[in-house]
Amino acid sequence: MKDYGHFLEGKNWYINYYYKGRQKRKKIGPHKKLAMQVLKDVKLKIAKGEYLGIFDEKKMLFEDYAKQYLDFSRINKSPTTYKRDRHSTDSLISFFKGKYLFEITPEIIEKYKTVRLEKVGPAALNRELACLKHMYTKAIEWGYVKLNPVKKVKLLRELPGRLRYLLPEEAGKLINACPGHLRPIVVSALSTVMRKSEILNLKWPQADVKNRKITIINAKNNESRVIPINQTLYQELSALPHNKKGGYVFTDKNGRPLGDIKKAFTSALKKAGIENFRFHDLRHTFASHLVMQGVNLKSDQQLMGHKDIKMTIRYSHLSPEYVQEAIEKLDNVWTPIGHQMSVKEKERDVTY
Repeated sequence: MKDYGHFLEGKNWYINYYYKGRQKRKKIGPHKKLAMQVLKDVKLKIAKGEYLGIFDEKKMLFEDYAKQYLDFSRINKSPTTYKRDRHSTDSLISFFKGKYLFEITPEIIEKYKTVRLEKVGPAALNRELACLKHMYTKAIEWGYVKLNPVKKVKLLRELPGRLRYLLPEEAGKLINACPGHLRPIVVSALSTVMRKSEILNLKWPQADVKNRKITIINAKNNESRVIPINQTLYQELSALPHNKKGGYVFTDKNGRPLGDIKKAFTSALKKAGIENFRFHDLRHTFASHLVMQGVNLKSDQQLMGHKDIKMTIRYSHLSPEYVQEAIEKLDNVWTPIGHQMSVKEKERDVTY
């Protein structure tokens, strides 16, 4: 066995060693300590008759791998998730471009966190780190690397997400303020907890009005779920022209699927006197009132299509009105007991 060594060339450190009579020269990166540690690892594995170190890994530049990962995401994930992956990889590529996958360490990822936090908040950064972590999970599966450096990186603490919902009287005002084409869409959101994209892409084969159920296909988590149709939505859907050929449920006067409804929705909000409200908040309204009506979180989770119950727990709040009502109910429970105790106390006083 001949000499081992590490040396600096330009901005990067390299290691030099011999294996099975052949000289090997590998680029490590800008950190000398890492080059020394890797060289030590290689020497140990060669001495043991192993050659299973990180340099069995393929030389894959991060930006090239990101393209391959996005191809996987486009085919195997929902359109919404794929769009989010594209946004995340754009940011990741701008920082990690020019580095091989095996060069990216937890220390470098921590630097990414520091730089990125100057532009985005903790929640957005955590989504990017989650994307990076899954990228490495697939890279290991595909044989490009052996370790996932993101596993040693902690996510940031996130502030509670925005949770805006309508009171019953506000929801009524909004429905009455909607023009004809928008009304059934808003009622659908308030009655089914469907996302806007799910509503606008809904087709008649999915809406079984007769049996009062809607089947959502290709939802956000790539799974199907069945949502019951209540009486209010049943009346709205029954009044719509039913396309027997299986077209879209919500269409314009020419039978074409509706595009952007933002302008109409904004006008309806203004007419109803509702401020600081988005279409997605209709989903929050459904979930919030479902819980406040006593429906358990597990059922709420199933209807909303959440994989993790933690996403549903955020709806376990109560409005001030419901808190007051709950306290009054408890007062009705304790008062008779207190009254009985006071009577006993009086009897005791008479006895003594």
